[in-house]
Amino acid sequence: MIVMTGARARPTAAMARRLLDFVLGEGPQGSPPERVRWLIVEQQVRSEILIGWVQFGLILFFCILYSVSSKTSAGTAFLPVPWVLAAFIAVTLLRLVAAHRRWLTPPLLVLGVLIDMALLMGLIWSFHLQYEQPAPFYLKAPTLLYVFLFIALRALRFEPLYVLVAGFAAAGGWLLLLAYAAGSGEMVVTRDYVHYMTSNSVLIGAEIDKIISILMVTAVLALGLVRARRILLRAVLDSVLARDLSRFVAPEVADRISASEHGLKPGDGEVREASVLFTDIEGFSTLSEKVSPERLVALLNEYFEAVSAAVDSHGGAITQFQGDAMLVTFNAIKPDPEHARNAVRCALAIRQATLERAFGGEARMRTRCGINTGRIVTGAVGARNRLLYTVHGDEVNIAARLEQLNKKYATYILATESTVRGAGAGFAFRRIDAVVVRGRASPTEIYTLAE
Repeated sequence: MIVMTGARARPTAAMARRLLDFVLGEGPQGSPPERVRWLIVEQQVRSEILIGWVQFGLILFFCILYSVSSKTSAGTAFLPVPWVLAAFIAVTLLRLVAAHRRWLTPPLLVLGVLIDMALLMGLIWSFHLQYEQPAPFYLKAPTLLYVFLFIALRALRFEPLYVLVAGFAAAGGWLLLLAYAAGSGEMVVTRDYVHYMTSNSVLIGAEIDKIISILMVTAVLALGLVRARRILLRAVLDSVLARDLSRFVAPEVADRISASEHGLKPGDGEVREASVLFTDIEGFSTLSEKVSPERLVALLNEYFEAVSAAVDSHGGAITQFQGDAMLVTFNAIKPDPEHARNAVRCALAIRQATLERAFGGEARMRTRCGINTGRIVTGAVGARNRLLYTVHGDEVNIAARLEQLNKKYATYILATESTVRGAGAGFAFRRIDAVVVRGRASPTEIYTLAE
């Protein structure tokens, strides 16, 4: 007896996994979370409704074909085809109602597929009675082609189980029809293909071909659905991840990352003229000492909600949160030809919102803003497996420095001369000073907005 050791078993398992991924397609890592499964279930409900309506249309098409074709041979007293069609319509309408009301459980869906196929086979079987022909007559009915349509319909649900049920039910049903014809005493077996095509005789090989074709189509569809379902799970997971990502970073950043032609790498970025706005809450350290951590988080959430509204309304993108501070950019991620003007308007809107409101009904969170305009780099920084999409450069550092200088000059908004020029007319700017920012040799002219 040969026992495979762990070292040998691991490569074998890896090879089997690669083979499985090759055949079935690469699936998601781990089990999808409940919210993802819920999204798929909702899609399945809509798919079942679509299947019901398409099937209803097919049956109406059957009825139209029947109405314009010869109904019977002379003297036939009983017409079974209309009864089978009526039963088909009733069952389909009943399932449509059940689908709209979400009554269809997996066992009921399986039962529904079996009933559909039984009715289709019953419709084919009834032809020899309707036209008063020997039982083998129905084996040449072109209605067999609709079997493939009914199998394919189940693929709309993206669940291979129901395709397999439909396919095996169809193959089993056709085998039963063949057995019934053979047991009727009216079946003449031939090996002559021409005779088979021009008489009621039966070519056994042709009937076996039909069954094999049904099973092969079923297998191919089921395999395709397994692969498609695994891709669907990955796509839904990626979609949910992208939607969640847009809550942690600016939606524009999420779009830029997801729309990138190649995966972002450290250092990927672009240089462009933009305006940068830094914000910070006055006296935040003192406030943090007075309230509990839970209360502080609640206040910050309310504050960020108000400030984010002002940023969004002026076309800014919140690139980064740093504790109580925010880094907002204009024209860095999304185009904005009036970025300097909108950055100043945004600072004024933030100033107004924090002056008028007591957050949580008790806390005043007056906000200091520093604005600068210049050429900055927008892109990914960090390690290969841990990236941050942000803006950086000397002009960004100046905006951060201006925000800090508000405390020295007892102001709430400071802007550089480049921002003042870019903002244009309509603002009451007042020159404050010329300061030497760390890292620069020449002084930087700074301005505030008159209260």
